[in-house]
Amino acid sequence: MSPGLIVLILSLLLGLQPVTTDLYLPALPAITEGFGAGMPQAQLTLTALLLAFGLSQMVWGPLSDRFGRRPVLLVGMGLYVMASVGSTFAATMEQLIVWRTLQGIAMGAGVMCARAVVRDLYAPVEGARIMSKGLTGLGVIACASAPIGGLLAQQLSWRAALMALAVFGAGTLGVLVWRFKETLAHKNPRALEPLTLLSTWAHIVQNPTFWAFTLLSATSYGGLFTFLASSSFVFTGVLGLSKTAYGLTMLSMSLSYIAGTFICRRLLPRLGVRRTVAVAGAFTLTAGTAMGTLALLGVQSFAAIMVPVYLFMLGHGVHQPCGQSGAVGPFPQAAGAASALSGFLMMVSAFFMGGWLGKSLALQKDSVLPLTNGMWFWSVLIAATAWTLVQRYGDMKAPPVRVASETAT
Repeated sequence: MSPGLIVLILSLLLGLQPVTTDLYLPALPAITEGFGAGMPQAQLTLTALLLAFGLSQMVWGPLSDRFGRRPVLLVGMGLYVMASVGSTFAATMEQLIVWRTLQGIAMGAGVMCARAVVRDLYAPVEGARIMSKGLTGLGVIACASAPIGGLLAQQLSWRAALMALAVFGAGTLGVLVWRFKETLAHKNPRALEPLTLLSTWAHIVQNPTFWAFTLLSATSYGGLFTFLASSSFVFTGVLGLSKTAYGLTMLSMSLSYIAGTFICRRLLPRLGVRRTVAVAGAFTLTAGTAMGTLALLGVQSFAAIMVPVYLFMLGHGVHQPCGQSGAVGPFPQAAGAASALSGFLMMVSAFFMGGWLGKSLALQKDSVLPLTNGMWFWSVLIAATAWTLVQRYGDMKAPPVRVASETAT
């Protein structure tokens, strides 16, 4: 596969996350009203998906180490298309939650394999650059997701927004069937044996580099998830934006994230991983503190939230490629398992945050504080991780197994 094709496939697989979350967010208030459901149930359509997404990776990871990335991807994307069609025609909120949970399980195969593919083909530092390109593609997909979701929900119905997920999944499945070639050079026939699994997990969790970068990506995603899970209610319900305006707001946020991934690629060769992450940590903490302070002072406006969010997303565009590639870097022979465990921990943090947000949004329906306080909380954790653990254990000079950087662009 050419480097351009690899980046395209990474973009589609990593893009499953924003498509599955961002595209339906403008329709979430309409879905909630249409089913006559409460705020906690509405949040469960997102948190159940993310918990299933995290847990499923613990299964998909060892399976991909045993049988290869390609068969896992084909099965996972087939399941994703089926679940997307099912969610479109759900008759109750309970049915929608079940189908969204299956979507999360299927999404785990795609996103987990994307991270493992990067480690299959690239050494860790080069992997961070390639991951940033894939995440730039994710940002482009995220740019389109929210506006398309808002347009479909406003002009057609919320079911049309959910059907768009099936279309994206079918397109991704077609690319995989047509062009994707196996990247795992040496399958591990013992990867699914209980003793081997336990030994692999133990080896991974004892590695401080894994924890440094996993916590960086998990806390950064926690901040993003807080915004995603609460913004549709805050912007449309509290600040009075239309669905279309909200979709455009999400587009502008994604553009800031894309800029962050470009900054990441510029800074990495000049400053190295540790210093690049430290600079991004300063962006993040400044953003969270500004947003939280303004809200506590009673400033409830679009600019008071979004200007800090833009700065937060610049930092997020650095933390995610460095965190996701750094977590699997030390494990060239168990990239699937390491990717799975890292992804699982990211989603666990999002799941518990979702539970808190559901209750807080229900109690403070006319306030922006659930969003601003939540993002401030994660900003502090991100900066603390970037300035301590990553600085101490962020050595990404692991020996390569099969390096493709000579042909990368």
